[in-house]
Formats: sequence, structure tokens, C-alpha cells
Amino acid sequence: MNNVSTLEQLARDFTSLFKRRVFRLETLDYYDAENERDPYARFLAGQPVDPAWREPWKRLVRDVRASGRTMERVHVVSEPVSDYVRFSLLHGYPANVEAGEDVRILDRMKAFMELVWDGDFWLFDDELAAFLEYDRDGRPGNVYLYRDEPRLRFFCETRDEALRLATPLDQYVATNNITNERTQAA
Repeated sequence: MNNVSTLEQLARDFTSLFKRRVFRLETLDYYDAENERDPYARFLAGQPVDPAWREPWKRLVRDVRASGRTMERVHVVSEPVSDYVRFSLLHGYPANVEAGEDVRILDRMKAFMELVWDGDFWLFDDELAAFLEYDRDGRPGNVYLYRDEPRLRFFCETRDEALRLATPLDQYVATNNITNERTQAA
């Protein structure tokens, strides 16, 4: 059985959807998120990015962690990384990690060779998968909710494999020399 929802509804219900663990797989090199537009524009202009824009997510992560629950995320990225991914690696995800979320990065080519899944989803307690639809410009569309065992097993296996293959955020940033400076390839 599956239901169609929206990202807004998923956000409203988020903390009530899991008791132990939530996982997010991200596969795009750009997301058009309203709360990121100004900080990202400042980043692209070489201006300082005020870290306050991450406070709402940090609060959510801290609350989840304080309740004894786990939050994990893997972002599959193209290399060299896009400006948006560089922005996320330097000005988004560090706040997630500071608040207690396990954030890891996975090279797209490695993911292509080893993962059988190529789409964004949230997985709540191995009991609910929310497949996220995006348009080509990174704008969210429908959210498809799945609770049936065959699909959930597939999402769980994908999560476990992505976590195994991915590199922790700090290690990825250091190893790949990710800085605020734009690269030629970006």
C-alpha cells in the first residue's frame, strides 16, 4: 500500500514518524530549498554565510537525539562537487553533525557501481519509506509513502549499503580538500 503526500506534510509529521531511527538518502547535486536561497546566494557571492539559518534544523536534531533516537544521512554527490554541494558540505551539514546527526558523503560513481537505488528517500524505523520526487531544477514534488515489506526491505538494504560505502562528512571534506574557494570544474 502506498499513499501520496507532500514534503510539507512530511515535515509537519516528521518527528512522530519514528521511534528509534530515521535515515535520509540524498541523490541530487542541487536542491531548490527556500530556506537555503539567501545563504547560498551569499556563498556564491563570496560573502560570509550567517550560520543562524541552520538553527531550526539543529534544534530538531538535538530534540531527536535527546529523545534517544538516531538520525543518519548519506548524500550521493558527483565529483568534482558542484557549488551547491560545496555549500552544503561547508555551511549546511556541519550544523547537522554538531547537533548529533551522522552525515556521510558517497561519490556518485561508487554509488552507481554498488547501489541499486537512485532516488531520494527518508526511511523511518524500517517501517515507513517516503520516496521523494523532485523536478530537474531540484524543486520537490510528490512524496510516496510505502509500508509494504518487499519495498521496505529494499529501502533498508539500500540504507545499510549506502552507510557502509559512504565517508563521514569531516573525512570527506578533508580528503577532497573542499574549501570556500570555487574550483575550475565548478
